Parts: sequence; structure tokens; C-alpha cells
Amino acid sequence: MDQNTPRETSREQAVRTQRDAVRTALIVLGLCFTLAVLGRGLSESFTVFLKPISENFGWDRAQVVSIYSLTWLISGLTAPLVGRLFDHSGPRIVYALGLFLLGSAFLIAAHAQALWQFQLSIGLCVGIGVAFIGIVPNSILLGRWFGPRLPTAMAVVYSAMGGGVLALLPTSQLLIDHLGWREAYQVYGFAALGLLVPLLLLPWRMFAVGSPHVTKKTDPDFIDNGWTLVSAMRHHAFWALFSTFFFTAVGMYSIAAQIVAYLIDAGFPPLQAATAWGFSGVVLVFGMLGVSALDGLIGRRPSVLLSYAISIIGIVLLWLLQYYPNIILLTGFVVCFGSMMGSRGPLITATAMKIFRGKRVGTIFGTISIGSGLGSAFGSWSGGLIHDFTHGYNLLLVFALASVILGMIPFLIVPALRE
Repeated sequence: MDQNTPRETSREQAVRTQRDAVRTALIVLGLCFTLAVLGRGLSESFTVFLKPISENFGWDRAQVVSIYSLTWLISGLTAPLVGRLFDHSGPRIVYALGLFLLGSAFLIAAHAQALWQFQLSIGLCVGIGVAFIGIVPNSILLGRWFGPRLPTAMAVVYSAMGGGVLALLPTSQLLIDHLGWREAYQVYGFAALGLLVPLLLLPWRMFAVGSPHVTKKTDPDFIDNGWTLVSAMRHHAFWALFSTFFFTAVGMYSIAAQIVAYLIDAGFPPLQAATAWGFSGVVLVFGMLGVSALDGLIGRRPSVLLSYAISIIGIVLLWLLQYYPNIILLTGFVVCFGSMMGSRGPLITATAMKIFRGKRVGTIFGTISIGSGLGSAFGSWSGGLIHDFTHGYNLLLVFALASVILGMIPFLIVPALRE
């Protein structure tokens, strides 16, 4: 008995260590999910503010949408900086800066009187803030805790996009209806700054270390090829992933920026329009988890291609809505388009992290993510221009459809992604 006691004690310690690691990993996942909900929800809330701001100042659609476009342009361009800062200073600094910028931005926007002031606050500061609490730092941090299960963890975090939209779009409309859009921005600003204190008090040093079962485990298949940003940019997979991010974002965000306005123009009441698009947050969760589950069943490439097909169906249903505005078509659009809004993100992220894994994966993935920011900015801005030029939505939907198809093509022809 005495000889077996040390062995039993070691086994118990191993079990306890593993249990603690699992518990901490789930806490980190919940934290990343919460920050993603906040960042995505606050940034997407501008789709509800678009109409009242436009009507308040008499600006055309392209001018107002330029604010939203700038948000995603800056968010994408900031991604490599976020990766480098995360590697150098850790998650506490990165996430705290993100919340501070978001809170300050909304308080500034509440008193804005000119377009450039909105572009500086909601465009520039919110864009940087979203990047600092968004996908790039979350991907790096979760990679240290979930290892090969990163796609599933990222699917949960990506679904936060839906949670943010679901929670904050109807909330934004209610705040605007009862308080006004300036006061609504003040509420968001003080709320974001108020979360800074509890965020700073979290045990970030423990969170940043990662799970010993992931960070210290020897993977016999792992070969660190010494990827640098320059060498990664010479590989065809880098530009394939970049173009997928870019064109997909162009297609999705050329529509997303104007969906609430589109539904109002089609005859739906403002609160119903905001709530309907907010409900996309519910179906997005199922879309994210469903596509990630299919990845393990039928493979990555078929799963991604299926998600693109469903997005295309959603665009067609949205086109029909302007001629037949009814709940059935609206529900079909929200389910198809909303459930696939970003559903490819976890798989594309996991693909990039696997191909370019190594010491500089944060910087490399952050640079690839520029494609998403550029695409979101160009898509939403182009969508506003097309609407103002045609005074309608048909050409805009054709533009979105073509862009989504272009985003799908790398998974059809690029060897690294076909595998």
C-alpha cells in the first residue's frame, strides 16, 4: 500500500492539474466571448444609428456609410499591430486599450457636429478598439488553451458576433426611441469605460501562460519552419486566405451596413427591422457551430463551400423582399444570410494558424486579417455609393453576390486550401 501511495498521489495531482486547466480554459473562452460580444455589438450598432444620424444632418447614404466603412478599414489595418502588441505586452494591455478606446469614442460621438468628428470617433477609435478586443487577440489567447480544439473554440467566439448583434441592435433602437441617438451613445460610452476596472483586476498573467497540456505538449507532427511575415507573404496560401477574407467581407458588408435601412425602405417598422436583423445573432450561433461541426464530418473544403451556397440563397431572398415584404421571406433571409455571417471565420482562422504556426503566427494572422478589414470597409462604402447612384438596391445586391462568389473561388482552385 505504501509503495502505491506516491503513484496514486501523482495520478491525483495530474487529474487535478488537468481539471484546473479545463476550468481556466473555459473561463478564458467565456471572457473572449464576452469581449467579442461587446466589440461586435457596439460596432454593428451603427447600422441602427445610420438613419437618425443621416436625417439629423441631412447627409446622403454614402457619407454616413463612410463612417462604418472607416471602422472596418481601421480595424483591419490595426490587426498586425494587435498581434505584435499581444506577443510583446500580453492580453491585459491589449484588451484594456480596446475598452478605453471604445468608451472614449462613443462619448466623443455623442457631441459630434461634423462628419469628420464621426469619422474620428466611430470610424477611427471604434475601429482600433474593436481590433484590440476582437478576433486576433482572441485567436492567439485561445490557441494557448485549446490547441487542436481551436476551431471549436473559435466557433464559439465567432458566434459572439451574433450575440452582440442580437443584444445591442434592438437595444440601440430602444435607446434611440426613448433617449435620442446622442444619449444612446453616452450610455454606451460610460458602459464600456465602466468595464475597465473589473477587466484590469483579472488574473491575466495566468491566462497568458496557457494550458500546460497545450503549450508544453510535444506534437510529433509539428515542424516550426521559422515563418516570418516576409516568407509567409511569398506563399500562395497567404494570399489565398487574404483574398477569401477580402472578397467575402466585401460581399457581406456591402449588404450588412444597410440591412436595417433596406428593411425600413421595404415597408417594415424600424423596431421590427432592427429586431429582425438582431435575431440573426441567434441563428448565427447555430451557423457557426454547425459549419465547425461539419468540418469534422465532411471536411473543411465542403463545409466552407456549403456555407457560401447558403449565403448566396440569403442574398436572393433579400432581393425578393423588396417586392414581396413578408415575414416568411424575412425569416428565410435572416436564417440563411444571418447564420452564415462570419461562419467561415473559425475555419479560415484555424487554417491560417495551422499553415503558419510558429513564433510569429500572431503577426502573420493579423496581417492576413487586413483582408477582412479592407473588404468590410470597401464593401460598405461601395454599397453606399451604389445606393446613392442608382437610388435602389438591385445593383448593390448583384455586386454583393459577385463578391461572395469571388471569396469562394480560392477554396475551389488553391491547392493549400483544397487540401
